[in-house]
Amino acid sequence: MDRPGRLLLLSELCVRNVAYDVAMSRFLLTWKRRVSSPMYRPFRPSLSHSVPVSEIISVREEDEESGSRRKDDGSWKKIKDGDGTDCRKSFTVSYVERCRQHRWRCAEVTFMCTEGALCQTWVSSIREQLASISSRPRSLLVYINPYGGKRQAKNIFEQKVEPLFAQAGISTHVIVTDYANHARDHLRTDAEINKFDGVVCVGGDGMFSEIIHGLVWRTQIDCGVDPNCPDETLSPCSLRIGIIPAGSTDCICFATVGTNDPITSALHIIVGDSQPMDVCSVHHNNMFLRYSVSLLGYGFYGDVLTDSERKRWMGPARYDISGVKMFLTHHYYEGTVSYLPARGIIGTPRDDGRCLSGCAVCQHNGQIQTDKAEKYETDEASDYENDGEWRTIRGKFLAINAASMSCACPRSPKGLSPAAHLADGTTDLILVRKCSRFNFLRHLLRHTNKNDQFDLAFVEVHRVVRFHFTPRYCQSDSELELDLLENGKRQIFSKICRDHPACSCAPTYSSWNCDGEILTHTAIDVRVHCQLIKLFARGIEEPQVFEDLSNPCAI
Repeated sequence: MDRPGRLLLLSELCVRNVAYDVAMSRFLLTWKRRVSSPMYRPFRPSLSHSVPVSEIISVREEDEESGSRRKDDGSWKKIKDGDGTDCRKSFTVSYVERCRQHRWRCAEVTFMCTEGALCQTWVSSIREQLASISSRPRSLLVYINPYGGKRQAKNIFEQKVEPLFAQAGISTHVIVTDYANHARDHLRTDAEINKFDGVVCVGGDGMFSEIIHGLVWRTQIDCGVDPNCPDETLSPCSLRIGIIPAGSTDCICFATVGTNDPITSALHIIVGDSQPMDVCSVHHNNMFLRYSVSLLGYGFYGDVLTDSERKRWMGPARYDISGVKMFLTHHYYEGTVSYLPARGIIGTPRDDGRCLSGCAVCQHNGQIQTDKAEKYETDEASDYENDGEWRTIRGKFLAINAASMSCACPRSPKGLSPAAHLADGTTDLILVRKCSRFNFLRHLLRHTNKNDQFDLAFVEVHRVVRFHFTPRYCQSDSELELDLLENGKRQIFSKICRDHPACSCAPTYSSWNCDGEILTHTAIDVRVHCQLIKLFARGIEEPQVFEDLSNPCAI
């Protein structure tokens, strides 16, 4: 937090008929109970309280009509002088207050002034400070998915979020989507994005994926970048993206805010938080397929998604049933993974620390990756990919996962890769080799506990900036023959028949799970684009920042 700096205002005001010294600087609003005030009583405010000016939502002057109707709730009482005229004025400050489990709430405090002029001075000064915060959005483009999750997105926005936006003076242009990819198509062609300070999606991870596909594609076209070329360095998006969670899965909210609470996300948008985020581009034979921000999964997670899509009528329970079915089926797949390790960075996938607000790893590594991208762009003779050395792994895999964030959720508090970072320009490539069902179960159970998820002989993890995957059935005949000779399996004719592409038998292969969507191709080229987008989020804060039980939340 910034230093308080010089005071702008200092007055003796009353809170619930108790005298307080109230001070405001450019960065802090503080109220401290005077020594001469009455003895402490239970349930009264703490002796001293400070709120960053950046976390003040709004300020309003209480008019006489609303004051005369106010009940005796202990907040303040109107005091009249001898001739019956009002001698006190008051104003109310709404601000962010932290609760348990990373939740934010809107709290209020009402200050009473001895005269109207002093009250107006305080209100004007606070509003001036709020208006000077350039990071705060003034106008937002909002997309609502009425069909996602439990079909409550429209109600959530109208009842919980829109009143907060109105209170903070934020204007909104709301579009309720009518069909799949409506938001993506609108952002690509029709949206006048220059009129807005940000884009907000009300829905789940699928809705967020629509937003980034529309916004990133639009940005590249406007900047003259070819999205179909996997070697192009993509231009970062200027508009920030906000997420109001209202879906069946809210992985992005858990990774960037710490909870899937709509009010918390709305308050992050109001105060103008900004969290950069990496985006992976996925290509097949120089053809763009999709963008990914969380998980790319081949094998187990691809099979679970493919099977669950046939059971959509079952609702969210389909994921559990498909997961059990795929675990019992125990399919493994052969292929080749080539990857480019991240060079010159700090941190490894097996670190104990998580990616938190103000992450030093993201700042350091993000700068390195950005410098490398600029070097690649300006100096064509210096090939970015030659800065490292490609490595190749062939084998049989139960799962191949690329986690660009921890992928934490209520069922997996630490996620698939607990030490993955949001904005360091890398992704964690996790290879789970063929093993017994019991060992694979051990690996899956480690997603739910605190044990090292990668401390297993059949699991390896690499922090990479780019990787290719080619399933075995896509390899050339010469490669297949070489593999058979190396493995000493030329005599196993049944195996040759199943894997050889010249045979009429159908090869066994999985699908890629790309942020909850099935990819149409399995041979892919994945590249990480460092800090391509920014979210209205702060990152997960340290626990001691918000686990303060002395100040219960006020709604």
